[in-house]
Amino acid sequence: MSEGVQNLQAALATITHPWQPHRLASINDYDVKVVKLQGEFVWHTHPDTDELFLVISGDLTIQLRDGDVTLGPGDVYVVPKGVEHCPIAAAEVEAVLIEPKGTVNTGDAGGEMTSELRELA
Repeated sequence: MSEGVQNLQAALATITHPWQPHRLASINDYDVKVVKLQGEFVWHTHPDTDELFLVISGDLTIQLRDGDVTLGPGDVYVVPKGVEHCPIAAAEVEAVLIEPKGTVNTGDAGGEMTSELRELA
């Protein structure tokens, strides 16, 4: 495999805990993150940035104050900056997130579900 090549499925296979994003790659000022999601996250916003979700496997609901968005494998949704949201997954979901470097997973909410960005092993 060429240096710098990452395999999405291999990267996801290394993740053992939900809600802990890992950097798959960086491009310009953005991180491409892989994450497993299960259960309910926290309501939060990202006041200064949009957040892109790409579901690889499973079914993800992104709760919004004015209605939920449901995503399945291959679906992409962008949560606009400043929009309060709460991801929830009844069963494990594998996903890719794209957001600016330094974006905290819990946005403005903080708390015990805040996870520093991890590097893939």
